[in-house]
Amino acid sequence: MHLTNRTLSEIMPNDTAELRRLVTPDDLYVFAAASGNYNPISLPEIDVDGDGKAENVAPGMFIASMISAVLGTLLPGPGTLYRSQTLNFHDRAHAGDELLCEVRVIEKHGDGTVSIETRVTRPVDGALIVSGMAQVTAPQRKFDRDDIEVPGLLVQRHRHFESLVERARRLPPLPVAVVCADDPKSLGGALLAAREGLIRPLLVGNEQATRDVAAQMGSDLTGCELIDVSGDQMAAAQACKLVHEGRAAAVMKGHLHTDDLLKPMLDKAGGLRVGRRFTHVFVMDVPGRPEPVMVTDAAINIAPDLATKVDITQNAIDLARSLGMEPRVGVLSAVETVNPAIQSSIDAALLSKMADRGQITGGLVEGPLAMDNAVDLGAARTKGLKGGVAGQANILVVPGIDSGNMLAKQLSFVSHAEGAGLVLGASVPVILNSRSDSPMSRLASCAVAVLHHVFKGGRAG
Repeated sequence: MHLTNRTLSEIMPNDTAELRRLVTPDDLYVFAAASGNYNPISLPEIDVDGDGKAENVAPGMFIASMISAVLGTLLPGPGTLYRSQTLNFHDRAHAGDELLCEVRVIEKHGDGTVSIETRVTRPVDGALIVSGMAQVTAPQRKFDRDDIEVPGLLVQRHRHFESLVERARRLPPLPVAVVCADDPKSLGGALLAAREGLIRPLLVGNEQATRDVAAQMGSDLTGCELIDVSGDQMAAAQACKLVHEGRAAAVMKGHLHTDDLLKPMLDKAGGLRVGRRFTHVFVMDVPGRPEPVMVTDAAINIAPDLATKVDITQNAIDLARSLGMEPRVGVLSAVETVNPAIQSSIDAALLSKMADRGQITGGLVEGPLAMDNAVDLGAARTKGLKGGVAGQANILVVPGIDSGNMLAKQLSFVSHAEGAGLVLGASVPVILNSRSDSPMSRLASCAVAVLHHVFKGGRAG
């Protein structure tokens, strides 16, 4: 960043400077975090006055900070010190408004201070937002540098999941068989999704245990159908039966082991197999990424062979398309060139060629790629990698469950991502939540299941 100032001797009356800025929702979050002002009228997407619309009002002192920015960086610039500032608020600005801050020198004084007129307007309609006068001590020494660096800020906001949930809300609720919802997190996640209009829960399991948990939580089970079944695998088998009867269009894991949930689904007679291997996909909303990132398989297939990786890749492509994404599959290895000693690099190259030959369809597949040159364009260019995937992959196919689980948890606990989990390859989506999942993760998993169900052909709801 290049910064220069105008010293007291250089400043003349009627000198002007201006700065334009688009107010974004992230600006409101950052200001709230920095100032400690959590007035909900200035937090995005919160309705304070009950009219059904979020106010999204930019705080007055946030608008005033634009004046400080012009004085401190443009006129007079670096070295300027405030003496006083008057502020008169004439109108309100909101997230989405572009604002123009203008300052004009009125007078220089013998004590080294300068009087400056300040105003902020909204150019689209000419509205005056703030006016006032600033008294500043102008810098005496020239400053001119182009090496000023300020660390970037990353707002831990999960806008991709918010968008998916909003899209799913516009669709009819999905009937979901929730297996063994007899603990607060399982039941709470299902009821939250029901309140948001995403699902219609069919609570399969020990009815009394479920009602006891609901009572402990103070939750109302009105609108939920309870189906009394004893035993975890028996409850999972009953969920499969509900799918075959057309009463359930998805299955959700509750308070039981994943193996107990999936075993009845793999049964040739009463299960939900449709030809492909069952595979798991984490849909990750990583702050700062332009779109969701998928990690697969990090939960079911331990050491997948090539045939299993074909299903892993195809299932992930189908899911990405159902979410409106353009699938770009980076098949990960430790290297970006084929090494006969590294099996994952060989598998990656074969998957890439199989996609070229039409054996995997619906998206671009490229590999082997190392993690850096799969998701970072600069790293991809440094290695001379070209094509539509390197540096911009949105599906990451991992070598095995160890690396996949580590990657997903690193994204969650180091990069502050939220993850939605879904098992694919069955006749209906299977929502696979973890005990540590947040409410947003559980909600997003339901939203992903709803959108995938519609994409696969269940467009009536």
